[in-house]
Amino acid sequence: MRILKLTDAVTEKFLARRSSHDAAAERIAARILADVRKNGDAALIRWAQRLDGLRLTQKSMWITRAEIRAASRGVPRDLMRAIEHAARNIRRVAEEQRPHSWTITVEPGVRVGQRVTPIETIGCYIPGGRFSLFSTLLMTAIPAQVAGVKRILVACPKPSPALLAAAEFLGVTEIARMGGAQAIGAFAYGTQSVPRVEKICGPGNRYVTAAKRIVSNDCAMDMPAGPTEVLILATGGSPRYIAADFLAQAEHDPDAVALLVTPSANLAKAVAAEVDKQLRDLPKSNPAWTSLQLASAILVSPSLDAAIRFANRMAPEHLSIPNTNKRLVELLSEAGSVFLGPWSAQPIGDYASGTNHVLPTSGWAHARGGLSVTDFVKCSSTQEISRAGLKRLAPVVTAMARAEGLEAHARAVEVRQ
Repeated sequence: MRILKLTDAVTEKFLARRSSHDAAAERIAARILADVRKNGDAALIRWAQRLDGLRLTQKSMWITRAEIRAASRGVPRDLMRAIEHAARNIRRVAEEQRPHSWTITVEPGVRVGQRVTPIETIGCYIPGGRFSLFSTLLMTAIPAQVAGVKRILVACPKPSPALLAAAEFLGVTEIARMGGAQAIGAFAYGTQSVPRVEKICGPGNRYVTAAKRIVSNDCAMDMPAGPTEVLILATGGSPRYIAADFLAQAEHDPDAVALLVTPSANLAKAVAAEVDKQLRDLPKSNPAWTSLQLASAILVSPSLDAAIRFANRMAPEHLSIPNTNKRLVELLSEAGSVFLGPWSAQPIGDYASGTNHVLPTSGWAHARGGLSVTDFVKCSSTQEISRAGLKRLAPVVTAMARAEGLEAHARAVEVRQ
């Protein structure tokens, strides 16, 4: 595990690496999307065989309810209890997030409000590489259900029995065997058998992320989702715990980013030794072996303030603070999800605390948080103006409209007086 001094040059290197434009992925994604847009199901079937090794027809693309029920019966009861427990917590958090409609009188005769309505149809993209992440189905479908979304479509190239069991538990029945950029294209443009959706949510690989960027002019997206990342900021704590969190995120993907920043050289050395020790217990096929070499490091900062500045510039997806203190938490304002204290292992947030694990990466935490109920509703404004209200506001509107050169705007108010 490499240890580096935190300098301005090192900071810029890490910022530049994760914000680099993935032109190669966009070229491939664009080709796939154009094919799906032009040829629909035929393109989906062709790319499923080429990229996922799936021999599909229009009929077998969609998993039947009988298949869902049969798969669910084979899932161990203890796993189902775990899924149900996690789902309860996710739903409870989602219900707290739900925005509400309201109406106020801003001045006599002027009533304005907010109307909250759900998106009609969404597409949940569930990664299906080494494993199909059934936890992501919980994280995407449950907030949508709480928001009141009427139709939830799911895409996963190779859904596991656990994913199908989770879907049955949630009452989600429309699940397609499709993945990659082609699934994003099907959701965004529609095909002969895949309905077009209003919004796509869920993480994916670099090609899925590129596809989401490309189709964002045609279909709403939750957020760009690059390689997963964790930043641990510590002045002390258990090297074993810190190393374990390091590896937990590093094993997601060969491009995953795991960073520890600390002003303590002794802690840096202890964590590096522990990471190397724990890594040896993981199979060589685990992506952590690659991601720790490519994109991860332990950074020794000249001071705690320098470590805080680095963390806020990075705006990481996951921010772990093993040494919880009020001052530190208040100063660290930029992160997708924050884990406070030595017992807050990151996988707890990934699965069962109730917070969402679909989170902003690559600095997007500067502008937004993780997926929530608010991603699945529209907050529309309403206004009702009485004759008295019109009389009060007419001079204001006409003065402003004419100052901006919009004569018809002014006349639309004056004609009512």
